[in-house]
Amino acid sequence: MQWETVIGLEIHAQLATKSKIFSASSTDFGAEPNTQANAVDLGMPGVLPVLNREAVHMAIKFALATDAEIGKRSVFARKNYFYPDLPKGYQISQMSLPIVGKGAVEVTLDDGTTKTIGLTRAHLEEDAGKSVHDAYHGQTGVDLNRAGTPLLEIVSEPDMRSAKEAVAYARKIHSIVRYIDICDGNMQEGSFRCDANVSVRMAGDDKLGTRAEIKNVNSFRFLERAINFEVERQIDIIEGGGEVVQETRLYDADNDETRSMRSKEEANDYRYFPDPDLLPVEVEQSLIDELQKTLPELPETRKARFVDELKLPEYDASVLTADKATADFFEATIAASGATPKLASTWVTGELFSRLNKAGLELTGSPVNAERFSGLLARIQDNTISGKIGKQILDQMWDSTASADEIIEKEGLKQISDSSEIEKMIDDVIEANPSQLEEYRAGKEKLLAFFVGQVMKASRGKANPAQLNEMLRKKLKG
Repeated sequence: MQWETVIGLEIHAQLATKSKIFSASSTDFGAEPNTQANAVDLGMPGVLPVLNREAVHMAIKFALATDAEIGKRSVFARKNYFYPDLPKGYQISQMSLPIVGKGAVEVTLDDGTTKTIGLTRAHLEEDAGKSVHDAYHGQTGVDLNRAGTPLLEIVSEPDMRSAKEAVAYARKIHSIVRYIDICDGNMQEGSFRCDANVSVRMAGDDKLGTRAEIKNVNSFRFLERAINFEVERQIDIIEGGGEVVQETRLYDADNDETRSMRSKEEANDYRYFPDPDLLPVEVEQSLIDELQKTLPELPETRKARFVDELKLPEYDASVLTADKATADFFEATIAASGATPKLASTWVTGELFSRLNKAGLELTGSPVNAERFSGLLARIQDNTISGKIGKQILDQMWDSTASADEIIEKEGLKQISDSSEIEKMIDDVIEANPSQLEEYRAGKEKLLAFFVGQVMKASRGKANPAQLNEMLRKKLKG
């Protein structure tokens, strides 16, 4: 049987405000448990929530970045449920009138094709606390530091048909919220979390199948694995004569499986009603216009500029603009070094990324900043050093504060471009290898690499490669 997968994502982006959405408590990560929750966060009798204006501004910026409808009148509601980490017994969220309405984003898939994914809505809400299961033997602790942290819940249409499409969409949203600086996107700290609604149906069927919701997946790799497992699980159940149950499931990364948590609640189970302590939010057009002016160049626009103006290949431009910090680093590098865009792209996405991945670092934590990196590329661009020597210098820069120029001077690594000096080395190598010369001239042209290697060895890797190859070919031909 031919099955079709249907996926919709709910993404919780923690907004980068300094204080919580309805109180003055700090949102800093990593504080001692229960030290950043005040009476408002705990819902103590007599307290009143006060809306954080900056959280509203950030939601509007997201709407502008995704060409979505902006709710000029939005209403907060109480979502009632009872968990140990929800101190008030309800969560302040938005239901019928959210701050952001319908929109769309375009994603690029692995094969280079693009697909438009619809946005159903994005609404403001407060986060719950956190149940801690491993701090006390046989007991569960509750940390309420996160209670009241502002979230923007971004709900997609069920437009995705594979785990890879879902990951491409999640990455795109991750890129957008970081570009417009409303969320740091740190998945390890829970600043960006995904819930995946997954169902299957017979190919060609318009009716949606029964869905399962996989909660709080905190990495793109786990999101793909969780969806793929869930799709296989549901197909196995249906083909075995059973029925998929609507439920909420948890992804267990250690065992690479999803497990049932609880039956899936419907909206009426939460008994939503307008929060009597909060007035409706009225947004003026003048505020929208003001926030529009603060938006940076967005990923798609920047990518197009890199292709059109800098003449970069589509792939290079996509990699560089997927993350704002990377694009900023790249542009700072070419501005300071005079390096060609292609040279800078190759070194940023190749040598620099390779070292960052090996060290487990983000670009923002790179030991070599854009200024020092551009100094290295400047010396490659003006042929002071070769690319091979450049890699050695980058290794030394990684473990020190020295500039490329300082290392070149100290180590005597300046590229040899004096044709008479290179010619002498070539003559010495040819003289020392008469049999190889005879074989080369007899037609074994692969020996060119041997002679290049010997001259490079004699020059300690400092001979100008382009000059060397040109001169060596002439000498070998006699």
